[in-house]
Amino acid sequence: MITVVLVDDQPLLRSGFRALLDLEDDIEVVAEASDGAQGLALIRQHLPDIALLDIQMPDMDGIEATRHIAADPRLAAVRVVILTNYGFDEYVYDALRAGATGFLVKDIQPDDFLHAVRVAARGDALLAPSITRRLISRYVTQPRNTGTGVGLEDLTNREREAVALVAQGLTNDEIADHMAISPMTAKTHINRAMAKTAARDRAQLVVLAYESGLVVPGDTRTLRKPVDVGDPP
Repeated sequence: MITVVLVDDQPLLRSGFRALLDLEDDIEVVAEASDGAQGLALIRQHLPDIALLDIQMPDMDGIEATRHIAADPRLAAVRVVILTNYGFDEYVYDALRAGATGFLVKDIQPDDFLHAVRVAARGDALLAPSITRRLISRYVTQPRNTGTGVGLEDLTNREREAVALVAQGLTNDEIADHMAISPMTAKTHINRAMAKTAARDRAQLVVLAYESGLVVPGDTRTLRKPVDVGDPP
């Protein structure tokens, strides 16, 4: 069962999201709140699989709440999904840097919303390749260095290559194809990279790869073939 805490200051939207989730046999909304501070308290109480947080709320916004969640070892398994009206913007990028797994625009189709919750519960980042590239190229314009960033120096060459491909928006199967390895080996490289860099999930690897200079916005030389920039399956 996937457990969810839903936090949004708009009652109509919150009730709509809850109604969708409550219809699913494998998802349970264990609590809901109308502001970030109350939401954080409920997340600490219920330890849900998923925290759906509105990005702009009274008392404590979604970004600040995400920082608190990421900093609390007891909440290490909680996946934060940011809800926004605005698509990708600087606030969304700040949320990813703070530790969010991904984000959803509030006018998302119901089936896509439910799929996204399940994807996040698996630990996968909610970043379509097209959104990844647009987001990173817009907000990561000045990499801090041109080699390996903090934590990346401990990665093997194959782990570094896998991280670069994650940052390009590839799935595990696509990474395996590009590296001529099995999907399980690709997943192992990614999991080891997350452990070595203390990244919470793939979204954090994306941010780290671009901010460290491992991948440069607009540079696709890491890839050996064109990438589908549509939404991942």
